[in-house]
Amino acid sequence: MTNIPCCTTHATSQEAWRLRRNDIAPLPEPVTLGELVQTLGGDIREVRKPAEAAPVSLWRIRQGATLLHEGCAAQSVFVLRSGSMKRIRTLEDGYEQVLSFAQPGELLGFDALHSGRQPAAVVALEDSTVCVLPLNDHLLARHDCLALDRALQVALSRQLVRTAGTTEMMAALASDVRLARFLLWMSQRMDEAGRSPRRLFLRMCRRDIASLLGVAHETVSRSFTLLAELGLVKVENREVEILDLDGLHRRALNTRRAGDEAPGAAQKAASDWSAALQPDWFAPVRQVAAAAA
Repeated sequence: MTNIPCCTTHATSQEAWRLRRNDIAPLPEPVTLGELVQTLGGDIREVRKPAEAAPVSLWRIRQGATLLHEGCAAQSVFVLRSGSMKRIRTLEDGYEQVLSFAQPGELLGFDALHSGRQPAAVVALEDSTVCVLPLNDHLLARHDCLALDRALQVALSRQLVRTAGTTEMMAALASDVRLARFLLWMSQRMDEAGRSPRRLFLRMCRRDIASLLGVAHETVSRSFTLLAELGLVKVENREVEILDLDGLHRRALNTRRAGDEAPGAAQKAASDWSAALQPDWFAPVRQVAAAAA
């Protein structure tokens, strides 16, 4: 088996400018290729030696720092090892649209390979660390280590499924239903990471949540209040405790009706509305009988 090349590379002038700042810096202790496969969710036992010990560069990203800039050339692929980040795209009117939130084990910058340019910016929501795979080394590593290639494919497949989950949030009409689906989405991801699925600490602000869900910032605040009044969640700033997981799930099922309607309310309202439109054929007879009396 060919030795996996070290993933440390000479920084370009643009990377050097970023690395000189305190918000992005390489850490002195790299991770091993085996640890990278584990971060992606793969099995380290599938990594054959001596490839397991091959070093992979590790960077520290401070909260609020931009790891990838929209429109920049694709030079590396990153794997989020710890922390959380958001992907944003600046629209023509200057609005920053949040596309997704990244958790440990997710790939960053992979969507730039087809065009050679980053389609979105990536910003750290908290102090985070990322494994760095320069493109040349990345291709060689995938060729020489089948475990890494398999782990990358699984990670990409997992991210596609999560993207589909984001689309399902947008299908709901009511904003509180969208928020309920978002909280369930986060709960599932916390559960997959081995954390409590009921106690969530949201690193993103409510404005970011509103941007992802396609609603106004104030609407998200009202939706949190509504879910709390229904006894489904308890909210303290960015800490959210899910009190009734089943109830929150039932709330999230209201795709095409208002979130405050009972399950049969929409059908009953439609039936009453339809009945009101039916002509009363016996109205003239009743009027004649009343006049004769």
